[in-house]
Amino acid sequence: MNLVDSFEKIPVAIFDSPKDGAINVAKQIADLIKEKQAKNEMCVLGLATGSTPIDTYSELVRLHKEEGLSFKNVITFNLDEYFPIAKSAPQSYWSFMHNHLFNHVDIDPNNIHIPDGTLEKDQVKAYCQQYEKDIEAVGGIDLQILGIGDNGHIGFNEPGSSFNSITRLQVLENKTRLANSRDFQNNISLVPRLSITMGMSTIMGAKKVVLMAWSNKAPIVQQAVEGPVTEQVPASILQQHPNSQFVLDEIGASELTRYKAPWLTGEVEWTPNMVKKAVINMALKLKKPILSLNQNDYAENGLGDLLAYKSDAYQINLEVFYQLRDSITGWPAGKPNAVLPNHPERSEPYPKRVLLFSPHPDDDVISMGGTFERLQQQGNDVHVAYQTSGNIAVTDEFVGRFLHFAVGFDELTGTDSSISEKIKKESEYFLANKEKDSKDSDIIRKIKGLIRRGEARAGARNIGLDDNHIHFMNLPFYESGTIEKLPMSQADVDITIKLLREVKPHQIYAAGDWADPHGTHKVCFNVIMEAIHQIKADGDEWLKDCWLWLYKGAWQEWDMADIEMAIPMSPDQVMSKRYNIYFHQSQKDMVPFAGTDAREFWQRAEDRNANTANLYSQLGMTKYAAMEAFVRWHF
Repeated sequence: MNLVDSFEKIPVAIFDSPKDGAINVAKQIADLIKEKQAKNEMCVLGLATGSTPIDTYSELVRLHKEEGLSFKNVITFNLDEYFPIAKSAPQSYWSFMHNHLFNHVDIDPNNIHIPDGTLEKDQVKAYCQQYEKDIEAVGGIDLQILGIGDNGHIGFNEPGSSFNSITRLQVLENKTRLANSRDFQNNISLVPRLSITMGMSTIMGAKKVVLMAWSNKAPIVQQAVEGPVTEQVPASILQQHPNSQFVLDEIGASELTRYKAPWLTGEVEWTPNMVKKAVINMALKLKKPILSLNQNDYAENGLGDLLAYKSDAYQINLEVFYQLRDSITGWPAGKPNAVLPNHPERSEPYPKRVLLFSPHPDDDVISMGGTFERLQQQGNDVHVAYQTSGNIAVTDEFVGRFLHFAVGFDELTGTDSSISEKIKKESEYFLANKEKDSKDSDIIRKIKGLIRRGEARAGARNIGLDDNHIHFMNLPFYESGTIEKLPMSQADVDITIKLLREVKPHQIYAAGDWADPHGTHKVCFNVIMEAIHQIKADGDEWLKDCWLWLYKGAWQEWDMADIEMAIPMSPDQVMSKRYNIYFHQSQKDMVPFAGTDAREFWQRAEDRNANTANLYSQLGMTKYAAMEAFVRWHF
């Protein structure tokens, strides 16, 4: 018997990737448009903005251009818009919708409805009332597309919004404004404090609602799908909609009970990994060391089937205890001259050639700085590859500081400062006259990239690498000059293939932190995977001896049951890692792209590493100051 429905109060469709989920939603939209066309009826769509629906809109554009999908019978109503904001502003949802969809299909401009952020404030109430009447006049919304905020908001209906609310002016929470500040030069003061948004009642009036959520939205998705209906989680109201659906990728669904505790939703196959997951989760829930769990604990926490299958609770405890114990090692590249069958890594060959991929120029030290240092200290041939320039994460103020230093250094050393002075004047003129929210000039982007390369090189050198082991890849997909990146291309893959074949690593470390708010980590991982796929197809022998380990970044940690290698750190090693993060001065004090977390990166890293060590200790292992965790990816 499958008991998923007893936990999930909204129908959920789960796909392998966000791309697959987005294409499915595009197909639902296209099928509805064609169904309405066959009946000679108008199709009324409620549309959302943000990064979540971009791939859906891209697929709709493809269907229009390649398969003849027409939008001539489509009427659209957008969920929301900042207030006040000019339509031409790059952050406006008017610009977003036209750039991603409307400019590329044959929709009648008169059928497009987007809340107007240019109104005078005293006009907004009447405008919102008319917006409701316009929806009603066309027979209501046939299909409403939604995303979800970290706090559960749908549209701009923040927590506490009345379930009876209609289209209105809404105050934005600071958490929402902070999350959206990435589109406003990372400056929350530039993010509007108000918005015009469809209300909860308006959304619930749609005949069908589809909410999409990927990767880093897993915690709030679980609350909305499995938790109580509450105005504090606005999306939970969709539990009461007669025709609603959540479309998720596997990471976005990872906090649902069917993933977190599948033994509670029906019969499971008790593999060693499933046993480990069940026992660790139970021990953490009960706050008991693994070896202290007893028969009653199993019986009272939904694990009676496991007890029946394995018979002896203490034997199960021992099996899981040994699995957890064997994941801990001070030798991330394997311990030489040692026979350790259960060690996470091979003892041979030793030393190993190691290639650490860092999506941004500081992810290496933030995510695995302690392990990075240990790999080098233990005599391995360590290379670090910075996949992108990270130039958009440098403030204009920092550029000014850098330019003043460059000119001053030339004067100090008696060298010709005319070139530096010329660049300084041109750059200062550009920054002084830079239009609000416009992208940087080519020279400014190069200066910002140079700043980040200098910081990364200093940190890697401090760990012990020479310049021949420090690689700046500058993958082209990143170099758009804006938050929104270019598509991954073969050019990115070719750069990666070239480096892999130069190093021929025995170990690769890569970012598995796909909840990175801007998607850069995921694209960087996809580039590595495609490079490995093409190398494998060519039959390169060295790849057969190569293992890939994934680390997490600043935003989250692996689930305890998934960790396959944990590297303990002493207090001195924690401090050394902090100092290496400090080399990235352009990322300190004011954290660009911090999302809703105001801590600096070194603080987040230390807290995460300390928490991992505490969880190991809570489960009955030795208490360390901190631990960095990894999962092996099999390719």
